[in-house]
Amino acid sequence: MPKRLAYDPQPKRAPGLDEPIMVHLRAPPVDGVVHRHRHTWGQLACPRLGSIRVSALGMTWTVPMFRAVWIPPNVEHEVVMLGHVEFHALYFEPTTSPLSPTNCSVIEVSALIRTLIDSLAADSQSADSRTAHSLTITARRPSKRRRLMTDLLMEEISAAPALPFGLPLPSDRRLKALCDAMLDDPGSSRSLREWAPLVGASERTLARLFESDLRISFGSWRRQLRLARAVDLICRGTPVLAVAEELGYANAGAFSTMFKRALGFPPSQLLFDSA
Repeated sequence: MPKRLAYDPQPKRAPGLDEPIMVHLRAPPVDGVVHRHRHTWGQLACPRLGSIRVSALGMTWTVPMFRAVWIPPNVEHEVVMLGHVEFHALYFEPTTSPLSPTNCSVIEVSALIRTLIDSLAADSQSADSRTAHSLTITARRPSKRRRLMTDLLMEEISAAPALPFGLPLPSDRRLKALCDAMLDDPGSSRSLREWAPLVGASERTLARLFESDLRISFGSWRRQLRLARAVDLICRGTPVLAVAEELGYANAGAFSTMFKRALGFPPSQLLFDSA
């Protein structure tokens, strides 16, 4: 289990009606964690390097590069960095949020969305620099260009396809210990019988808890976890054969078949999307 350093991202300027989106580039420590918190604005967290894991509303999402996770206003959440990560944090004024006001989701991030985010982040950094060197601080009015970029970004995010990356989290203490350990080691080959003495419950009890607490079997939950890990590794440039071996598949073909059945597209498409 990696040692995780607490990370408090700054600045946190709230968006407003004049500037409904505030964009910040974050460079947290390796394996850092933003502990559970909430804020009054909506947030879209979009990795540009590496992957993050976000937990909220009894679910967890592993989010690789060129995807993004939406966190509605006032939803308590935790963000874990999976290794070396850089990500954009987009804050949205609640009344103009482009996605659900109550539910988290993961969306695809198109090349156009990435370009708009980069442009807004650069514009914000330039404006902050001018303000820091000014003798007088005045309210900043967004330029026509920034308003147009903001409007287009809202439209593109609203139309972005959602992805089935969510994984349910348990409330039972014993099941939580098992799931937390597996989240840190998705490639573990331990069976439910082998996990049982490590978390203080029988194999039968754990199987029942998966079905009653998570509405999913142990095998299906582990498969979904490994799928999320596979997306993370592939987006980092790991060869498909190496991903298959790490996750316990006999060969790349068997892994690719599982992947396509679950997500509707082959692993090679992730490499194309990330290029």
